[in-house]
Amino acid sequence: MDIKLSINDVLTRGVAQVLPDKRSLADLMAKKKIRLYQGFDPSMPSLHLGNFVGLMKLRQFQKLGHEVIFLVGDFTGMIGDPTDKLAARKKLTREQVLENSKAWRVQAGKILDLSGKNPARIIFNSEWSDKVTFRDLIEITSNLTVQQMIERDMFQERLKKNEPIYLHEFLYPVAQGYDSVAMDVDLEIGGSDQVFNMLVGRNLMKAIKGKEKFVLSTKLLVDKEGDKVGKTTGNALFLDSTPESFYAGVLSFPDETIELGFELLTEVPMDGIAEKVKTSPMLEKKRLAFEIVKLLWGEVNAKKAQGSFEKTFQGKAPEFNTKVKAGDSLIKTIIPFTNRQSASAAKELIKQGAVDVNGKKAADGSVKLSIGDEVKVGERTFLKVTM
Repeated sequence: MDIKLSINDVLTRGVAQVLPDKRSLADLMAKKKIRLYQGFDPSMPSLHLGNFVGLMKLRQFQKLGHEVIFLVGDFTGMIGDPTDKLAARKKLTREQVLENSKAWRVQAGKILDLSGKNPARIIFNSEWSDKVTFRDLIEITSNLTVQQMIERDMFQERLKKNEPIYLHEFLYPVAQGYDSVAMDVDLEIGGSDQVFNMLVGRNLMKAIKGKEKFVLSTKLLVDKEGDKVGKTTGNALFLDSTPESFYAGVLSFPDETIELGFELLTEVPMDGIAEKVKTSPMLEKKRLAFEIVKLLWGEVNAKKAQGSFEKTFQGKAPEFNTKVKAGDSLIKTIIPFTNRQSASAAKELIKQGAVDVNGKKAADGSVKLSIGDEVKVGERTFLKVTM
């Protein structure tokens, strides 16, 4: 059973904080339909579990009738978000970010309504950022100080280690902040690790338009060590995955994240879940996996994924039912099933002994696969080579 949403539900469920305060945003939402957005960085060709959290929050606002924008950061993606990075991130080309975001409409459409009476809009921030002149940039940045930018933890760490901080990394939060101004939004949503960037946008909105912009940060799905769940080597969860792979991936979540998983990634009521998790964590973890897969791929596929998991992992009879084509190299074949979806990630898995071909550890990633070959990637991905 899905929950019937209220303004308080949307501003509470899975929410880390609302700035400047929740009451003022609730009052605004009660008076009018607000415009809000979340930006998505096209550094990978598929949306991942962390993006899924943001999509679910956007979905909730859309259900209340508010104007939702899914912003593709094709401009900012070329700079690279320095958040939590202790070294400069590699810049991407326009061609790379556009290629990475090609399939996002289909993936986002699993969660958001892209048609209907109140469709979510997909916008690219190059629409305005490409037009910003050097004169414009000076005017925009005159509203911010170097002290504001340098206070970020990762920059402080680099300063202590005498490691470089590049000027373009300062410009990332400026460019992201200007998105809010260009779209004239009332609210920006992002993970709790994005609060700094979102507050830069709030400052720019006040300075340039004299308008309040609210910031809502969502909780992060992390384990007790603070590591993001769903990003373990070879087992990353992407929205272009298969229902079977996603179901099995959720079953690998640490027990302490089950309750938070329900809160962030499903629409089921939270009443009694904490007690159920305490009493029967595996049963609740399977229910969590089922609910997530049902939301993304429908109930029929959720039942198939559950059956496949029970047969493969609990019955110890792996089903090599994900089809891949013959003739490609092993590396090329497994790239889509690695955490970074890259050749380097595929090579790492092979080197770690995490890839089997026909029951034997793979040593040569350049070998061509033939029809009938069975490939195991990590602990949950089982591929069958076909035509």
